[in-house]
Amino acid sequence: MSRVAKKPVALPKGVDCQVQAGAITVKGPKGTLKMTAPAGVDVAVNGSEVQLNSKDQTDTKMAGTMRSLINNMVKGVSEGYSKKLELVGVGYRAAMQGKDLNLTLGFSHPVVFKAPEGITIEVPVQTEIMIKGADKQRVGEVAAKIRSFRPPEPYKGKGVRYSGERITLKEAKKA
Repeated sequence: MSRVAKKPVALPKGVDCQVQAGAITVKGPKGTLKMTAPAGVDVAVNGSEVQLNSKDQTDTKMAGTMRSLINNMVKGVSEGYSKKLELVGVGYRAAMQGKDLNLTLGFSHPVVFKAPEGITIEVPVQTEIMIKGADKQRVGEVAAKIRSFRPPEPYKGKGVRYSGERITLKEAKKA
């Protein structure tokens, strides 16, 4: 078994994990997450920790992955995940209209993005977008979707980028 799978997942106070009929449910203060367990992994809850074991000792490929996914679920329902996007460019703005994110990205029309269930979007400043949620994968998907509306271009660096993302700028053509 992998080194990752051998390490148990600690359940903080207020987080409850249940395993029934191939489904793993984690409940916490930030919400509830569910996942189907693969056939080759045994998941057991012992007090305040979750143990994983491979059913077949020759086939251990999913045990470490499952441990990481369960750990991400536990962290998500207890602390939550967030991604920060920055808008770089003259006239690039973001604003919330109810639950919808309204983006002005240099197109002839505004881009309206509806926040999916379980994801909250905040705009602290016109050029910053905060995406928060309990599910790490969905937070990343939403951030990537918003970034795909206007990814950073390589000549001036204008566009929607992740906070801290470095864009390598190309040199313009010379005459």
